[in-house]
This record gives sequence, structure tokens and C-alpha cells, in this order.
Amino acid sequence: MKKNTILLFFVLASFSLSAQNKETKNADKLFESYDYVEAAQEYIALVENGNSDTYVSKQLGDSYFYTHNTVESEKWYAKAIQSQQDAETYYRYAQMLKSNGKYAESNTQMKTFVNLMPNDQRAVAFTNNPNFLSDLNAIENRFEVDRISVNSEQSDFGAVLYGDVLYFASARNESSKMYGWNNEPYLDIYQSTYNADGSYAEPISTNELNSRFHEGPLTMTKDGTVIYFSSESFKDKLFERDKAHKLKFGQVNLYKAVKEIGKWSSITPLPFNSKSYSTGNPSIDRDGKVLYFASNMPGSVGGTDIWKVMVNDDGTFGTPENLGTKINTVGDENFPFVTDDSILYFSSNGLTGFGGLDVFSIDLKKDAEPSNVGKPVNTEKDDFAFSFNTDKNLGYVSSNRSGKDHIYSASPICNAQILVAVKNAITGEILANSKVVILDATKTILETQMSDNNGEVLYNAECKKPYTIEVFKDGYVTKSFSASSKQGKISFEAAIEPIAVIITETEIILNPIYFNSNKSDITERGAAELDKLVYVMSQNDALKINVKAHTDSRGTDEYNVDLSSRRAKSTVEYIVSKGINVDRISGNGYGESEPKINCQDQCTELEYALNRRSEFIILK
Repeated sequence: MKKNTILLFFVLASFSLSAQNKETKNADKLFESYDYVEAAQEYIALVENGNSDTYVSKQLGDSYFYTHNTVESEKWYAKAIQSQQDAETYYRYAQMLKSNGKYAESNTQMKTFVNLMPNDQRAVAFTNNPNFLSDLNAIENRFEVDRISVNSEQSDFGAVLYGDVLYFASARNESSKMYGWNNEPYLDIYQSTYNADGSYAEPISTNELNSRFHEGPLTMTKDGTVIYFSSESFKDKLFERDKAHKLKFGQVNLYKAVKEIGKWSSITPLPFNSKSYSTGNPSIDRDGKVLYFASNMPGSVGGTDIWKVMVNDDGTFGTPENLGTKINTVGDENFPFVTDDSILYFSSNGLTGFGGLDVFSIDLKKDAEPSNVGKPVNTEKDDFAFSFNTDKNLGYVSSNRSGKDHIYSASPICNAQILVAVKNAITGEILANSKVVILDATKTILETQMSDNNGEVLYNAECKKPYTIEVFKDGYVTKSFSASSKQGKISFEAAIEPIAVIITETEIILNPIYFNSNKSDITERGAAELDKLVYVMSQNDALKINVKAHTDSRGTDEYNVDLSSRRAKSTVEYIVSKGINVDRISGNGYGESEPKINCQDQCTELEYALNRRSEFIILK
């Protein structure tokens, strides 16, 4: 499990060596030196030679646990528990079963763990949520996940996209020395150009940052001038010696680099690094003021916790702060990433998940609890190092779901909804049983619904698409609304006006149907008035109407007669388009011959506008 190499060069093991003997001496020495691959080979050789000691089985279970070979680890833990084991072994066995999709069997082992450690936070969480799997499976999918082309045959993880450059950690450098934990080359930082068509250029080593030691995930300030990254403490000779086993215990430390003349330079360790604990996997906020990171420093709740530290204007740092028990558990929390809109993503094996490490998110602006991101970002395997570029609307997640740590893109699935609330525009009254028609950009009807008792209609839309919403209600003016969908639910009020029309013996009196100067198009305001006329005519099949259209006094008599005739025609065509038979509506243009206000050529702009009108005469 490559992430362990950049997370912890210290060991969280709680193994018992009480069953060591001369036969297991070589294998145990390799195990204690964290050479788990070779240790497993030695233990297997003992088994093949007839050693059936459950101590050897447990050591094999642990060796495969640390290299995250879940199938082999499960197999050997199953043999180990044939004799009584410590609580942590049952917990690890449960996690391996869970990672292999065997949830029922995992629950059985977790119950044994609960009996041995009832007050452990992990035991309490398991006891309090027996239906965790159904709850997790019910989480709505938020992302589409695809393996990307930058991956190698070795471990790759921790991808972050800054501008058009993707940075990540990789063990692909075959010329590097091998790391005994997992028998892969040491980690280096690589970068790849993200192209406009969504493809990736061939990755290259970020040479200025890489050394003969491990280098891991980085974070960059918004202006692209400063990065923070993980590396081994050995480069600063920060380590502790185990003389008995002839070992040097290094840590993961954080370093800062500054871009100068297009190159990363001035690499300096952060002041809160230590030879006694690790600090790694950094993420800087958009303002460059708060640095989040993972550490097992004193004050941690569990194995590794999420911490933060203030970055002062003068480049100094405040005192690291633990993010508390809302986020951190007795397990491991790691790989924090904070987005530009203050959403913190992190991975945890202590919070309730599908198995191994799961990705969680929490809005730092709200007093909320972390939430599991759900499938397909999370699986029963280890899923971690989630990052998200808000400018590109594109994320990345690392996972060993294929058997080795690799990088996957995480593209948001847009789940858009449009909530329409129909109301009386005058009184604000809720209007139930209103017909709401949803149309696309081509005016094709997509769906028709009747508003419920709350006057509401909910439509599941496609993201980033324009829609037209038409609302119909007897006794009200039909009205159209424009809406553009986006992630989540958008709500708007569709206020429609009641039809209040004065009808005399000779005329239907509406609010004036005004036209723009020198135009014959029906305006939006004019359409609302004509809809009232359409409604009246639809309620009285015998009613026939003549439209009298007028102009102001500007322009020649001949031109104004033509303009008013076009206005009468457009008015008639609008009414016919709403379903009124053409035989029931006619129109004529009267030019400037019948002004409403006889102001000659001394009219104000308002008086000119009042003369540009249509009137409606009852013929029958």
C-alpha cells in the first residue's frame, strides 16, 4: 500500500513477539525492519516446512496487511484466530474481510472486537450503526470515476491539478533504490500537462523537488509561487536509532519551495517538523493562509489526524491545531484537501465506510458532520487523496481498487432539479392545479405537470441547460419563465396575474398594448395583456374582435398607415397563435389619424408612447 510509505515511516503495529523462536528469527528480523515483502516470503517458507504455529499465521496476516494484499491477509488472519489473539488482530481481520466485500463475515469479527474493546471509538461506532452498509449504498452518486493515462505499472497517487499541470507521486523510477516495505522504488514527484481535449501529456519528473529519498504529494498556492510537499526527514538527518535492530527511524516531514526563474528552489523544512512524529500530505487554502496536513504529533486522537496551521504574512507559522473529534478518530485520518469554496475532503478508516480508507467531505463554513462521498469514489478497497479543481470542475482520487495504487479522475455528476412554485402575482396566494409545461431550448415539450397543494412542481433537469417554463391556470394570464439548471436544486416563484378585463357593449378594455418606436413586434408586456384577451375569447366562442392599431405622429402619413397595419397584423397573429380561430379576429391600421392624446408634434416621449397602441372593438 504505497500511501503508507509517504504517510508513515514509523510503524503503527502492535504485534506481540512473545512467540518468537529460533525458527522465526530471520523472518521476525525482516518484519521488525519493515521489510514486509521479504518477511512474508520467510514466513511462507516456514509454513511450507510444516510450521503451523498461529504466531506465524498472525505475522503473515500482518505482513500482508501492511502491503495491503487483502486476500492473503484475510487467509492468514483466519488461521491466526484459531487461537486467542489481541483485539487489534480481530479488528484488522474484520477490515480485510470488509475490503474483500465479505461484510457479514467482517461484522462477525467486529463483534469479537467489540467484546474485547467495548469502549473503543470504532467499537462504539459499529454498535451504533448496524445498518451502515444500506445507508452507504443509499448515498447518491456524485462523481463519475475513470482511470487516467498517467498511471504506470508501479504505484501512483496524490494527484492535484494546478492550472494545466497535474502533479502526483509515483514509484515509477526504476533507477531508484527499492523500498523494503512494499518492494517498489522510492517515490518521486511527477507532473503532466492536462490538455484542452482532456488528455494528458507524458509525465516527467519534477527534478528540482526530488531527491534520493521519498517525495510525496504537494500543494500549491493560488498564485503558483509557493508549494509545500512531503519528503523524508533523513534529508535533514532527523531520525532516531534502534541500536538493537540496527535501524534508523525516519519520519515524513513537510517542506516549502519557492518558484524562482521558472524553477522550484529555496527548499526549506517547516519549523514544526520532528524526528519523533510525521507531518505530511499538505493542502493550502485558496488565500494561502491556512495549511492543512496529516500528522501523528502529540495531541492526535488516533494514528494520524488532520491538523491545520496558520501561515503568517511574513512567512512564519502559527501553532498547529488539531481539527478535533468531529473529523479525527482513533483510526487514521489523512490526505486532507481543501477546495476554493472551503470544502475539506479527507480519507479515514475510522469513520464508517465501505472498507479500508474512504473519502469524506465536510463544509468548513458550516457546523456539520463529515459525510461519506459514496460510490464510485469509495469502494471496499482503499480510496484516498481526493482533490478537486473548482476552475476545471474536475477532481481526482487515488485507489488500490485494481490491486495497486492508481489515479482516477472524478468528474461531477450534475443532479439538477428545478422547483417551480406557482402563485397569484397580486395576492401571493398559492395556486394548486396549475399546468406547468417544461420546454427545452428548441421549445420541445419535455414534461407537463400539475402543481400540487403547495403550488409546486419539481422537475429533474439536465445540468447547465436552458429551459422555458410555461404556466397555465384558468382565470390567469399564461406566462413563460426562463430557467438555467445547475448542480442541486434551483427554486423560483412563478407569479401569474389574474385576468381582470373590463368588457363594455362595444369594446374590451385591456391595459394598453404599447409598441416600441418604429416597431411592430409584440413586447413581453403586450403579450401578457393579449393573453387576457385570448382567455376572454376562449370562454365565449361567439365573440368576434377587431384590432385597431395606431402610431404616433412622427413619420409620414403613408409610413404610419403601413406601420400601424403591421402592428394590427402582428397582434392578430399572436392571438391566432394561441388557438383562437382566425375568423374571429381581424385588424386594421389607422396610422396617426386617431391619436389618444392630440398633441400634434409637440408631444412628450410619454405622450408619443401612449399614441402607439392597439385597441379591441367587439364586432359580435
